[in-house]
Amino acid sequence: MRRTNHVDVWKPATVVTATQLTPSGRSLVLDAPGWGGNLAGQHADVRLTAPDGYQAVRSYSIASADAGDRIEIAVDRVPDGEVSPFLVDAIEVGDQVEVRGPLGGWFVWRPEDTEPVLLIGGGSGIVPLMAMVRAHEAAGSTTPFRLVYSVRSPQDAFFADELAAATGVEVTWIYTRRAPDGWPRPAGRLAAADLQALESTGGEAPSVFVCGPTGFVEAVADTLVAIGHDPARIKTERFGGA
Repeated sequence: MRRTNHVDVWKPATVVTATQLTPSGRSLVLDAPGWGGNLAGQHADVRLTAPDGYQAVRSYSIASADAGDRIEIAVDRVPDGEVSPFLVDAIEVGDQVEVRGPLGGWFVWRPEDTEPVLLIGGGSGIVPLMAMVRAHEAAGSTTPFRLVYSVRSPQDAFFADELAAATGVEVTWIYTRRAPDGWPRPAGRLAAADLQALESTGGEAPSVFVCGPTGFVEAVADTLVAIGHDPARIKTERFGGA
């Protein structure tokens, strides 16, 4: 994969597509000459500059994983937020921002990794996990991949159609507030029983990647350890308050 050596340099990036994913979430594909690609699970800093010179910087996980100069981020609107409402509701194709990265080298998955993988995402925490799913699909990897995706309702799921079409990952949906009609599991938070139901009867223990709001990540990590997962094999990425 071609990579830039100047991850600390701000690069101009132009919005080339803007796609509504959910009522409060949007995907933005940015063309950033010199980006040079990123690994699945990395993130980027995004900087906005107002006409009066005021700047705001936020970090966003990257949903894409390839060697090109285009990157995809997916943003969920934060109530009373300073940056996310603009990215979800106002920015348009052709507008420019600045990006810096790719950043992070621990919460990543590489196609040459062959051990089983368990991905657990809450809400927009699916974004870096989606990059891993895409990298897995693009490589034609036979590494066992399972994804547990916890969302409030079907309407709140990012990348739902793409996940439904993915052939290399087994997806378990957890709906916390409203499940589809006839869904076998009642709406409710992800629980130990849900994770225990995923346990295989043998074979290699999976590497686990967990991403989502802080409270979600901490609860899931604690539950995984309680049911027997090795803490050293659990990687977490979180955002927001407890």
